[in-house]
Amino acid sequence: MERSYGSQSMVEPLRRVLVKRPDEAFAVDDPQKWHYAGRPDLEIAQREHDALVDILRQAGAEVLYHDESQPDHADAIYVYDPAIVTDEGAVILSMGKALRRGEESALARRLEELGVPVQYTLHGDARAEGGDLLWLDHDTLAVGLGFRTNAEGLHQLREALEPLGVKIIVVQLPYYTGPEACLHLMSLISLVDHDVAVVYPPLLPVPFWQYLQERGFRLVGVPDEEFESMGPNVLALAPGKCLMPEGNPITKRRLEEAGCEVLTYKGNEISLKAEGGPTCLTRPILRAP
Repeated sequence: MERSYGSQSMVEPLRRVLVKRPDEAFAVDDPQKWHYAGRPDLEIAQREHDALVDILRQAGAEVLYHDESQPDHADAIYVYDPAIVTDEGAVILSMGKALRRGEESALARRLEELGVPVQYTLHGDARAEGGDLLWLDHDTLAVGLGFRTNAEGLHQLREALEPLGVKIIVVQLPYYTGPEACLHLMSLISLVDHDVAVVYPPLLPVPFWQYLQERGFRLVGVPDEEFESMGPNVLALAPGKCLMPEGNPITKRRLEEAGCEVLTYKGNEISLKAEGGPTCLTRPILRAP
């Protein structure tokens, strides 16, 4: 039988993907509380999101919606963060941003409706967000330890994933602008092919940079002026084919020079205002050659 879930990769062709269209909860009246740059315009946000979904469909992905109303969860459109999907089912995470707690159970319900069993649920004091979890290959997961993912989260991820043969690489994240901001591991790196990664070197920990070099990754650097506009947040639609926010021409050109096909989308409301790029807006359920 053909697989309907399993996404232990950042780059294999995207076959099934879950998204959440922005609703009233996203148009927050108090952007400062959510650490947004401004109040999102809901109508424009929905148009941007619909256009993003069109790109995903044209790339061959089956797009599924997470429609459960979550009135107090503005960040719920960033469906990447509350879970990861392995070959054995979903690992339900536990959000490090207190305002996001509760998203996990809603996403778990939706995944089960879609036939993805829950393999493990983080519990107790464990914290881990999807933005800190990066598949370097099918059996290697890099885990960023920072303000959103803690040591107990790392311990439970090992408990969940090591029986599947997954090796975890720990990446110590920098303080940068502090606990209120959202600096995930994936704020600094995205994989765009099996051996190509787009990175922001100034914040990349030296041991991790060395590890990537040893593994033979070609690293495409994001310039300082494109870090804030999410230059490193790139979604692979297939090996060497990727999607990134508009407004990062230098990173786009460098990716093209590295042999990638680069698509862009307009994300003023859904990405720039609320610090969530195309990887954050999508929860891959199935990636498969």
